[in-house]
Amino acid sequence: MLLQAVFLGLGLLVLTPTMNPAVPSSAKPSSPATTDANVTSQPANQNGKHSTTEGPKPLAVWECTTSWYGEDFDGKQTANGETYDMNADTAAHPTLPLGSIVRVVNTRNHRSQVVRINDRGPYVEGRELDVSYEVARKLGFDQHGLAKVRLELLKVPTRPTHDEAQPHGN
Repeated sequence: MLLQAVFLGLGLLVLTPTMNPAVPSSAKPSSPATTDANVTSQPANQNGKHSTTEGPKPLAVWECTTSWYGEDFDGKQTANGETYDMNADTAAHPTLPLGSIVRVVNTRNHRSQVVRINDRGPYVEGRELDVSYEVARKLGFDQHGLAKVRLELLKVPTRPTHDEAQPHGN
């Protein structure tokens, strides 16, 4: 059933029109990644906004509404078995494969952050992504609760992790 949900989610991504920003050949990450995908957040430009024209070319791009989750979930187990850290650059998505890397761009202020999908959710109609408190703070909507964002799918794991392949027995 999980694999069906993953393939359905990926099928929807294929049908979603994409907008690929130009990728300059001189683009280099500015700091080490906190994910195992070797993808980093983008450096801020002179206006303090993060550039979305640097880094890996997106596999798919779409817009959605995102929310954030924090203290109530901090220290609890995520869908991939990790302990949730509200200060990490992670997010929850209902269908993207766990371990996927996405760039989240706040469409209001154009700040962006690269995050790793390590949890499932949100479970509220009309929302497609839940980011950690830290990501919401970096994107500038921690005081608002919700934001309209552009998601850029940067990397999908090549095969399911052991945790994804085995049912959790919930």
